[in-house]
Amino acid sequence: MTDLARIAAALERMNPAPAPAPDFDAASAFVWHPDPDRLVPIAHVNRVDVGLLVGVDRARDALIKNTVQFAKGLPANNALLWGARGMGKSSLVKAVHAKVNADISALKVVEVHREDLPSIGRCLNLLRGHAARFIMFCDDLSFGNDDAHYKSLKAVLDGGIEGRPDNVVLYATSNRRHLMPRDMIENEQATAISAGEAVEEKVSLSDRFGLWLGFHPCDQDDYLMMIRGYCDAYGVPIDDETLRAEAIEWQMTRGSRSGRVAWQYFTDLAGRKGVVLS
Repeated sequence: MTDLARIAAALERMNPAPAPAPDFDAASAFVWHPDPDRLVPIAHVNRVDVGLLVGVDRARDALIKNTVQFAKGLPANNALLWGARGMGKSSLVKAVHAKVNADISALKVVEVHREDLPSIGRCLNLLRGHAARFIMFCDDLSFGNDDAHYKSLKAVLDGGIEGRPDNVVLYATSNRRHLMPRDMIENEQATAISAGEAVEEKVSLSDRFGLWLGFHPCDQDDYLMMIRGYCDAYGVPIDDETLRAEAIEWQMTRGSRSGRVAWQYFTDLAGRKGVVLS
């Protein structure tokens, strides 16, 4: 390769050509990938029916209401789903999208991975002005002490001078209400000269979500009800007594009880029963 060709290639990497307009009719769900910028359509989304999500009734109803408002072009809030791990936060976002999109067409979901947040502005430019409406979905958000990715997310929530596109709303999930570890907050408060200012910039990020939905560990009745719902929905035969004994033993070996653990037990049960999950 000549020197001139190498220089041309370097300039192209520094200033890539604009991303082509995506075909939003190709799917209802997309994943954002930068470098090169593109929205990849997802033909089959990994999700369960909203009716199979047990013990999250309040969060389900609030998120459906907010999503319906947004899909109809009415004012709606950005939503932060936070709390206990494995209790269906991301499953609820995907299930609600499917339910609302079945009733109100042209509602899309775009997943943006946490490590790709610095490029989120370019993603918004592709969505801005389109006839469809988009749920921008960031799963499992959290930020470390030296992590500046949260600044990119703030730009989406605040909108800046240009403003967040009217056809985009942000739904995010996190195990932490303030998106950063409590010990980090306490450490910065203890060591900074201006303790309040040291953490305000990061802690205030969660305040920019208008809708907070908390998820808490499930009790044993809800845990068993989840599994029974899966068995009935997928046609896996098992009597209540056997299900109860096996499911409780399964949770004890895992040392926890959650929707994720319920699904893992059900997956094992379906395999033993020879039932294919589709």
